[in-house]
Amino acid sequence: MSKKRVAYFYDYDIGSFYYATKHAMKPNRIRMAHELILGYGIYKKMEIYQPHRSSILEMQRFHSKEYVDFLSKVNPFNEEEYEEEKYLYNVGQDCPIFENMFEFSQISAGGSVAGAIKLNNNLADIAINWAGGLHHAKSKQASGFCYINDIVLGILELLKFFPRVLYIDIDIHHGDGVEEAFYKTDRVMTCSFHKYGDGYFPGTGNIKDTGLDNGKYYSVNYPLLDGIYEKEYIEYFKKVINGINVCFRPSAIVMQCGADSLAGDRLGCFNLQIKGHGKCVSFVKELGVPLLILGGGGYTPKNVAKCWTYETSVLTNVSDLSEKLPETEYTSYFGENDNLLELDIKTTHIDKNTKRYLEETYAELSQNLRVIKGAPSVRMELAPHNNLIKNYEFIEKEFVEEKLPDVRIHPIIFNKLIQANNEFEEDLDYDLKYFIQPNSQYRETLLKKEPIFNFDDIKNEKALFPITNDEKVVLKRSYAFDTSNQVEDSHEINPNSRNQNENQENLVKKRRTNSSKTIPSQNQEGTKKPIDK
Repeated sequence: MSKKRVAYFYDYDIGSFYYATKHAMKPNRIRMAHELILGYGIYKKMEIYQPHRSSILEMQRFHSKEYVDFLSKVNPFNEEEYEEEKYLYNVGQDCPIFENMFEFSQISAGGSVAGAIKLNNNLADIAINWAGGLHHAKSKQASGFCYINDIVLGILELLKFFPRVLYIDIDIHHGDGVEEAFYKTDRVMTCSFHKYGDGYFPGTGNIKDTGLDNGKYYSVNYPLLDGIYEKEYIEYFKKVINGINVCFRPSAIVMQCGADSLAGDRLGCFNLQIKGHGKCVSFVKELGVPLLILGGGGYTPKNVAKCWTYETSVLTNVSDLSEKLPETEYTSYFGENDNLLELDIKTTHIDKNTKRYLEETYAELSQNLRVIKGAPSVRMELAPHNNLIKNYEFIEKEFVEEKLPDVRIHPIIFNKLIQANNEFEEDLDYDLKYFIQPNSQYRETLLKKEPIFNFDDIKNEKALFPITNDEKVVLKRSYAFDTSNQVEDSHEINPNSRNQNENQENLVKKRRTNSSKTIPSQNQEGTKKPIDK
């Protein structure tokens, strides 16, 4: 089993959002999964990042300006002023207006885009963002509890570097928003395994929906009926993905791991178990292609948290997990005798998927894939400058050499000391250790539980770099929003710039402490953990 570099994106605020009373979507399930990941110690096998919060301009790479502006302005206290817009953008019913709704979307989208950037720069083999996977959102409309389609934004980022991207969706609901976004292109193939028929939401995903124009036969839909069990599900999942891998030869894969396809889900009707769901993730991982893993649906929080914890262990090759859940702040909620692989099942569903139906569906999909005569070629131009590496070289020169003249820390190693603000609760009974490797010799750095820097002082759009001179440094971001031209990203460093637009620039100030402290830094993908030697 090959060892993979895994980047894990998590924002601690994600657990504080609340859709509405009795609403099926519970963002707190992501925090529950995160606490289990910490409790099992799986975090030690990953690089932990706090993602940037996606800006309005970044969202406009897919969504319309008017729609994003509306989301950024509306809130529960002024929604009466936007009655016409609420109707136009399908907001208010399944997609309620709740407090800090736009911030929730920023976190979700930021994690997926940041994960894609990691893969683009070959800084990780697998990127995980369980807060992502909101696959129903359209370019000008909310849908199915989803406001901003982080998946599309992540794929658009990947297309800057990878000629072909495969999107796989194992949510019980059809990934209509992602399919619609790439319905006319052959650079992205979408593949969805979902419940179809009987008026089931969203009502799309017929096997006949195969794409248009250049995208003909690049939309693959495997419609399923109620009650399918994991044996048959895994069998046909592997057959279809193998067929796609042969004809499409993806250079990167995005996988939406919606947990509402598990047995016992509040809105689901399949009979998959956690191990079966995880086998799909494991199979895709073994294809050896850069992989972006996202969350999605899942409306029985206990089941979702355990499923995503187990799948994180699969992605990090952690195979010795105890079935007994570790002590976390949710122990009383799970129950002291709860089992990691045991689902909370109140109802089961009769399997309506006959062998004949499954074979006929697979045969039709196989015939469609045979029409594709080899992987589509793409004219690739010079890739955007790797400004991430460039900026770290700048950091290394200005900071590392001065602070630690006897130790040469490579900027990429330096970047690995990353974790979200307030990531670990103070009542955890273990000490957290990270390691850096200057000149092939490990130096152990023990992280204090109390941060030496208050990240609340930093605005969402600002980034800090550890600078030791007296100059102020401004990094100006410029994004390519027109994907047809594939304009490259650019970063401009201007030591003399002051008082520029706060939404587009990041002001970095020197902070001198004592020589034993390292100042945390934040970039577009993550936030540096404060370190005390």
